[in-house]
Amino acid sequence: MKPTVMTGLDVLKQSIPQNLKGKRLGLLANPASVDHSFAHASRVVNEIFPGQLTALFSPQHGFYAQKQDNMIESGHTLDPELNIPVFSLYSETRIPSRQMFDQIDILIIDIQDVGTRVYTFIYTISYCLETAAAMGKQVVILDRPNPVGGHRIEGNVLEPDYASFVGRFPIPMRHGMTAGEISLFFNREFNIGCDLAVIPLKGWNRQMTFLDTGLVFVPPSPNLPTPASCMVYPGQVIFEGTNVSEGRGTTVPFEQFGAPFLDSAAIATEAAGLLNGVHLRPVVFEPTSGKWHDQACHGFHIHVTDPDRYEPYFASLVLLQLIMKHHGEDGFEFKPPPYEYEFKRMPIDLILGSRDLRQKIESFEDLELVRETWQPELEAFKARSREYYLYE
Repeated sequence: MKPTVMTGLDVLKQSIPQNLKGKRLGLLANPASVDHSFAHASRVVNEIFPGQLTALFSPQHGFYAQKQDNMIESGHTLDPELNIPVFSLYSETRIPSRQMFDQIDILIIDIQDVGTRVYTFIYTISYCLETAAAMGKQVVILDRPNPVGGHRIEGNVLEPDYASFVGRFPIPMRHGMTAGEISLFFNREFNIGCDLAVIPLKGWNRQMTFLDTGLVFVPPSPNLPTPASCMVYPGQVIFEGTNVSEGRGTTVPFEQFGAPFLDSAAIATEAAGLLNGVHLRPVVFEPTSGKWHDQACHGFHIHVTDPDRYEPYFASLVLLQLIMKHHGEDGFEFKPPPYEYEFKRMPIDLILGSRDLRQKIESFEDLELVRETWQPELEAFKARSREYYLYE
């Protein structure tokens, strides 16, 4: 059965842009960069434009998504079949150099984003746009679906003082845009000025989650193995800034979380009336790596029962505050630096995009009222970002 949605890569095969012919092409991709028949973008591009593909580029986790965690770099290598360099943009540099781009005329980008501010792929793209603009190179993005949908936008807008590689620009936690749309947004709103084109999806609309697309899900990174893990990620990623396990080192990262000290029963009782569209199923798990490895963690598996009512970011803020309430003096701690090459600022502040929000959570302020304070900036982002929508 054919998928409901065609990715930009599949559209490229149907309608080949004439301006790419005869050019030296680069490709930023990883294992999720496949067409509907599982052919990788590097092979598809090489077949359409034989001999023109001169360099490959990879984001965090590597070209084969082989690296598990933050600040675990992948090295440059050589593609064994195409015999062309694979430049890692998560190595000694996260910014493509002029020497890398000297080998190409046009950069094609085929990257599966997950719709969350704290996900480095969109910032890798932004650095590629900047280098391309400085060198007069064109960038062509083969668009892919936002796996958590494009109709819900959630969270506080990042404060510039807390910009980092997990939040480079002032956007909310769940931004509601595809990789192509947010690249257009970055390019114009932050004056990058790249010669940028997007080959859009066919058949996708903003109400679709990944399960609605008919596409086969290929993990964009090792710890987002399923559409369900992507759905909870815009909230559960905040636990990376704490000593609570976010489920890394288990078969369901981000879908489950916990710690040896966590009182599941007490937290479940208080959370019951505060969260919508989700069920917290108590679990005990032992991570094989990462935090609390080989130790029994008490916590929850998050089951999304109604994606339209579920607010992942707000739900996880509520859970964080409840854990702090019950364990703030008995086990719970914020994680110290470093985090994503930041060695001074607290990881939780970088993830939340705000020290003030963290302090309000610590002070046990009413999160419903806290949420109201970020609404004006959120509405302003919604209005600006709509100008770059390619799909309705």
